[in-house]
Amino acid sequence: MSTAETKNAGIAGAIAAERRDLAAILAGLPAEAWDAPTLCRGWRVREVVAHITMPFRYRVPRFAFEMVRSRGNFNRMADRCARRDAAASPGELAAALRDNERNPWKPPGGGFEGALTHDVIHGLDITVALGLDRQVPEDRLRPVLAAVTGPKSQNFFGTDLAGIALHAEDLDWSLGSGVPMSGQAQDLALVLCGRTLPPGHLRGEPSARFTG
Repeated sequence: MSTAETKNAGIAGAIAAERRDLAAILAGLPAEAWDAPTLCRGWRVREVVAHITMPFRYRVPRFAFEMVRSRGNFNRMADRCARRDAAASPGELAAALRDNERNPWKPPGGGFEGALTHDVIHGLDITVALGLDRQVPEDRLRPVLAAVTGPKSQNFFGTDLAGIALHAEDLDWSLGSGVPMSGQAQDLALVLCGRTLPPGHLRGEPSARFTG
């Protein structure tokens, strides 16, 4: 097995573990939690899970059809489909995640690292908003941090971190220079993805900008 194949196999294993962990969390949620808001603005838990599982449920022709309906705008398509598909029962949505832990889906141009990042960030959108004490293991979080600090992700989210130095409190990781802001690495990843966090997750003078 080549080095690249070994790396991909490792990330594929991390993806499966992340989906398995999130499916277990979802299985334990009370019914009312599925209608609770998340860090994805305007989406409840059910919309986020519908979005996470959309690549498993839509074949290529269906995806293309939905994109045409949304005039090629992926964000518009994703929002419309998540809101519609959220009408499924919590059991159906959770099963779509649980039954696809080894699904080989990769976002266009994102590779397996992109798939892992998609699952980790949206999982945190749920668990952080619900106040659940869930820590993403370091072997999954490191590739996510690498992905969300890349130019493609920074251009997509457009988070303005000029003059701010991010410092993880639980990992040997930092980014940028300027006024320090610290927090757990997974919370800093959420900041990089444009999320507004609940109070108490970030420390430092700039934290008020990223806390709601």
